[in-house]
Amino acid sequence: MWLSVFSSFILLRYGSTQPAQLIPTVDPNHFGADGNPCYDRETLAPQRCVPDFINAAFNLEVEVTNTCGVKHPTKFCVQSGHSAARSVCDTCDARHPAFEHPARYLTDFNNANNETWWQSETMNEDMQYPNSVNLTLTLGKTFDITYVRLKFISPRPESFAIYKKTSLDDEWVPWQYYSGSCRATYGLPDKAPILPGNEAVAQCTKEFSDISPITGGNIAFSTLEGRPSAHAFEDSEVLQQWVTASAIKIVLNRMNTFGDEVFGDPQVLRSYFYAISDFAVGGRCKCNGHASECVRSSSVDGENRLVCRCEHNTQGADCDQCLPFYNDRPWRPGTANEANECIGELAWILSELFHYSDNVGSSWIGVTATLFLTSGGGLVVVYDLS
Repeated sequence: MWLSVFSSFILLRYGSTQPAQLIPTVDPNHFGADGNPCYDRETLAPQRCVPDFINAAFNLEVEVTNTCGVKHPTKFCVQSGHSAARSVCDTCDARHPAFEHPARYLTDFNNANNETWWQSETMNEDMQYPNSVNLTLTLGKTFDITYVRLKFISPRPESFAIYKKTSLDDEWVPWQYYSGSCRATYGLPDKAPILPGNEAVAQCTKEFSDISPITGGNIAFSTLEGRPSAHAFEDSEVLQQWVTASAIKIVLNRMNTFGDEVFGDPQVLRSYFYAISDFAVGGRCKCNGHASECVRSSSVDGENRLVCRCEHNTQGADCDQCLPFYNDRPWRPGTANEANECIGELAWILSELFHYSDNVGSSWIGVTATLFLTSGGGLVVVYDLS
């Protein structure tokens, strides 16, 4: 009688056709594989693991809203100082490889001896505030971002902004503003303090907004700089979300000038444009402490996507869920002190059985229950009443 009752309970709760591989098992090949950083080499115990730190932007496509030489060949002149002659001019022409400056040069290999760069049209083509240029980088999955770095061939902008999306379905969120006119351009004070309890907020700074240097200037945005809880990052869900991005957008709002553009001289106007040789994003593929690498995986629709190679009985593109039948405790990210691996439900099933028997008023003193996994993926419970 009891065997029938409990077998019915098992089938009702779990079904009789669950794949056998979804039932909690001990796989000796899963733990302690040589070189697997997700498990301790000596004890084989699970431990937090993370993918390598990389330039997540390298060789990715950047969508830009303006590029020189696309509509027609564009003449531009090189900035050489406040009062120096600007007679050194060249042509940008997207039809000829030797004269093009396309978006792919933003994320290609940055060779100082053979520098390539993306370039916009000039102020002579009306490329000036309020007309802006957007550079949009889609990373392919979520990353934990440490910094965003831009290296300029032109002078650095007077005003520009960095935005991010946590997931592709989200709205753009301001990440950082740079401006010599923070309040006038973005309605924000210069370098307002970031306070505890309000750390996921974009700051505006006039740093890096000067026209000098004329070329070769860098801007590096550190996602955690100035955030009070950065020292306790693992305990701050707010900052963990703050550094998470799947897409990044640079909005170039206003060029730096010497003020001589007001005279409308075409030669002068051709010397003002945006040019960037490197767009780098330092970070790690986001796997929540449950994977040491990200790999390309073909989805059901055939699209090749970047996903975490999950360990610790987790699943999902970011290892942000427990595998079926490994939900004995809620999913949690791995930390330096605790792997927080997902735990199988076999012990939970037994506790449910005992709980069920209590509900029907049965005493389990002296009763032994043994669970067997059938080849078809079902469970058989055998009770020893002796």
